[in-house]
Amino acid sequence: MTALIETSARAVARPDAEIVAVTSATGPAAIESHYDEALAVPGLLRAIETNPGMDGYLVACFGDPGVHAAREIATAPVLGIAEAAMSIAAPLGRGFSIVTTLSRTVGHASDLVHHHGFGRRCRGIHACDIGVLELESNPVTVDILIKAADAALAADGSDAIVLGCAGMADLAGEIGARIGAPVIDGVAAGVGMLTTMAAMGLSTGTASGEFAPPSPQPYCGALSDFGISS
Repeated sequence: MTALIETSARAVARPDAEIVAVTSATGPAAIESHYDEALAVPGLLRAIETNPGMDGYLVACFGDPGVHAAREIATAPVLGIAEAAMSIAAPLGRGFSIVTTLSRTVGHASDLVHHHGFGRRCRGIHACDIGVLELESNPVTVDILIKAADAALAADGSDAIVLGCAGMADLAGEIGARIGAPVIDGVAAGVGMLTTMAAMGLSTGTASGEFAPPSPQPYCGALSDFGISS
């Protein structure tokens, strides 16, 4: 799936952009619950720490896990694909719908909609009840997503579809062509936004102190290597 995400990112990147796709060395194979998300964050932070000097970091999970923590340690902007996808979808019509994976993730997706300030633009969130890893193995994945996206447009009266998983990244074009509406993949949206931020010379603001580097302190047990030294 990392390779799929990398291919999707390269497809929209500027010719002079270098895309470095990284799979976290620590964490679950897929993020399908709050528990999975919590245990994915240490690996995400370590991946950022071991890949310094980038112009931007894209967290390719629709839950936007660990983004705030990552902004504290990264020297370049950090963006999650949910925030990126909704930011691109909002100007494309009166409202958008989200098509995600499992029903249990709908509540978290709703939290993200409101956290990112898109409560008035998101018309609905629809699960197609296909697991993250199954997206690659199920031969009818694209048909399931097309059916869900088409139904979401009709039910919500929305103008665009946001895909709620990075594992759907390569299917946006085909789904959009079939349903006749804009379909936004957060990987492509995020690459475009980070490229623009880099061209503008932007970085995460630290004037308030919230996203300044964490204060030094020891960590215990399995997380002892994550302690911040002075």
